[in-house]
Amino acid sequence: MLRLVFPTLAVLLLASCSTLPTQPPASRHLKTTLYDSKPVKVETGIASWYKDKRTASGERFDVNALTAAHKKLPFGTKVKVVDLKTNKSIIVRINDRGPYKRGRVIDLSIGAARRLGMYDRGIAKVRLEVLKEIPIMDKPNLHWKPMRVDEYAESDSPTPRQVIR
Repeated sequence: MLRLVFPTLAVLLLASCSTLPTQPPASRHLKTTLYDSKPVKVETGIASWYKDKRTASGERFDVNALTAAHKKLPFGTKVKVVDLKTNKSIIVRINDRGPYKRGRVIDLSIGAARRLGMYDRGIAKVRLEVLKEIPIMDKPNLHWKPMRVDEYAESDSPTPRQVIR
């Protein structure tokens, strides 16, 4: 019995020295993406949906992601897809090549087709608008310095009464 106690205690002691992997802290900043109101390119044609296992970009195909396949647009391009029948629109990211059927301009993932409302129809006449991302400042202003109230009172900044008048 004593022969088992010492090895068990040694294992427990060693196990208590280990640490759990830490996860990076969740970002407090939500990424907001702005797009230019004027599209870079506009294309009209037939959209369909598809399912696959791998994409031409090498990433695993996620049927629920808002992604699409296009013959020529670079991977990572954001495209606004507008269903011309319902006027619904979604923004998808190009991560695959296709479609391979004649007359089709884009293949949507199942998730994108459902969000657009064309999943049950199978195909839809759409307008593609290639979007241009507008860079925005996502880092805090490094020159900003917090001030205590008494420092603010001593500074040349106007008082609230001076601003109101």
